[in-house]
Amino acid sequence: MIARSPLYDEYQAGHVMIGPSLLAADFRYLAREIERLEAAGARFLHLDIMDGHFVPNLSFGIPIVQAVRRATPLILDVHLMISNPEAHIERFREAGADYLTVHIEVAPDPRPLFEMIHRTGACAGVSLNPPTPVETVIPYLNNCELVLVMSVMPGFGGQSFRPEVLPKIRRLRQLAPEGLMISVDGGVNGQTIGQCAEAGATMFIVGTGLLGHDNYSQRYRELAALVKNHQSKAVV
Repeated sequence: MIARSPLYDEYQAGHVMIGPSLLAADFRYLAREIERLEAAGARFLHLDIMDGHFVPNLSFGIPIVQAVRRATPLILDVHLMISNPEAHIERFREAGADYLTVHIEVAPDPRPLFEMIHRTGACAGVSLNPPTPVETVIPYLNNCELVLVMSVMPGFGGQSFRPEVLPKIRRLRQLAPEGLMISVDGGVNGQTIGQCAEAGATMFIVGTGLLGHDNYSQRYRELAALVKNHQSKAVV
């Protein structure tokens, strides 16, 4: 791992790590959306990069990351749902990414990609899809700062949470070295975020479960309270 993982620092300081997924934002007013999320208490923003190949959809690329970076000092958590991340890591870091997460399905041994990410000064993450066994990422927990458990198949927003991923989160929490953040993404909302917290997740990527509400600040507080209540029940 690199010397400092800023999201882990925030977590250790007692902040609830809810990451608004900008894929659910109103892109007509992106800067305003970001301001509202900052005011609500967000410590970081989550950006999904889709290539239409690894996942059956396209999202946005480097120009949007650059625009978000200009709009906010918040930590940018960039999820590379792409087939050839090695060709783009440096460019996304230059665009403003603080965390870069690659998929184990693309890189069965992600250590060379982690090394590339770390050389840029960013933090490295690895993600796994719902059908992928958690054992595929366990050998690499000491080489990265973040594990992202997908609780839906990546590529489209608005899908229902798959509860069968909860044992993966519990297993990762049991094995996690100090400094490792365990993130969950997909169908995370007021009905599911507590289950994820109780299983041991420390980061919660929320799209329509937050941005689908009129009052971001109120909704953020509601979700944060659910996390706090359920984290106290987590068994490590």
